[in-house]
Amino acid sequence: MSQTLQAVRGMNDILPDEAETWEQFEESIRDWLKAYGYRPIRMPLVEPTPLFKRAIGEVTDIVEKEMYSFEDALNGEHLTLRPEGTASCVRAAIQHKMLHAGPQRLYYYGPMYRHERPQKGRYRQFHQIGVEALGFAGPDIDAELILMCARLWDDLGLEDVRLELNSLGSSEERAAHRSALIAYLEGHKEQLDEDGQRRLYTNPLRILDTKNPNLQALVEAAPKLIDYLGEESLAHFESVQQVLRDAGLPFRINPRLVRGLDYYNRTVFEWVTDRLGAQGTICAGGRYDGLVEQLGGKPAPAAGFAMGVERILALWQESGGVAEGHVPDAYVVHQGDAAARAAFRVAEGLRAHGFSVLLHCGGGSFKSQMKKADASGAPVALVIGEDEAAAGEVSFKPMRGGDQRRIGMDDLASELAELLFAADGDDGGV
Repeated sequence: MSQTLQAVRGMNDILPDEAETWEQFEESIRDWLKAYGYRPIRMPLVEPTPLFKRAIGEVTDIVEKEMYSFEDALNGEHLTLRPEGTASCVRAAIQHKMLHAGPQRLYYYGPMYRHERPQKGRYRQFHQIGVEALGFAGPDIDAELILMCARLWDDLGLEDVRLELNSLGSSEERAAHRSALIAYLEGHKEQLDEDGQRRLYTNPLRILDTKNPNLQALVEAAPKLIDYLGEESLAHFESVQQVLRDAGLPFRINPRLVRGLDYYNRTVFEWVTDRLGAQGTICAGGRYDGLVEQLGGKPAPAAGFAMGVERILALWQESGGVAEGHVPDAYVVHQGDAAARAAFRVAEGLRAHGFSVLLHCGGGSFKSQMKKADASGAPVALVIGEDEAAAGEVSFKPMRGGDQRRIGMDDLASELAELLFAADGDDGGV
């Protein structure tokens, strides 16, 4: 017998019970983004590999070790499953000249791919919600992006989420800090671990973000980027902080917050929690003013963030969040050929009025069908036998108390609406 095939490691099936939780979450997300004026954009899962090398940086962990890249067998083109969404979104905005119409508030949602060691909260196929504000130069949009996140955490009832903030300044300021950092680390080269040795001359900022406990004292004493910021960068950063203070939003300045992608400048931020173990960052972002030009567009400022859906859902459940499972408005039970035809007409008629209806399929006795009707959670079973079918009627059986009665098929929608309204104050969509 052939071996049973399994999903690729780190790429998970999302089964119906969990998928309903995802859909409920996605609905909340769409409403939240619309409230801030963000519009949806959808980009391909596969992009040219040079897009990510140019945007993210060739010496980042993502490009060096984590991307799923391959050569198209038909034309030899080098392609990559997208590891993040910002580069794709900016590429689309440039390609379709979207910024000619003015600044754009955009969002996207979908799977990303990185070849990492799977663990709780970190998967090879994972899902992100990305929010990008293209064409906005001021600190006000940075602050709005952060406040948006705070609003979502409040809406979801998330607990123990805190904000960390930093500024990376301009490219010139980062270059001055980089030189000082390399000089400092060269003086302690023997203390660096393998990753630190490898990154010393290619991406020394990432050494500051090390999780190695043996390097903590070394990086704490390293030159701080904020000491190299000029007046303009400091003023921008202070303006962001002032809006957050005015909103009563607590935050912590973290001088070691550098982000893992080369395109960031000025404001960077992370929302972190201690409730998910090692994978504590649930949302991260910042400003990336040079990326549009870097990818071939006319220079334009930009800022945004991305959040990991799996991590936020895990935190939501940790905080006591429970999704409401789908319960149909009615379950149609039937037996006999004429009754089966009538059952289809009844079910479709009710759906046309906006009701959710489960039509029993697969045969079985009335008793077995009624057990399934009860298990569905539907407040009412609509029973159709040969007698009901001949009379153009339905036996209307409330499942949670109430008398069974026969009613005409033409009156069914109003009767069902009345029952649902009595139960929860809703008119059932009629």
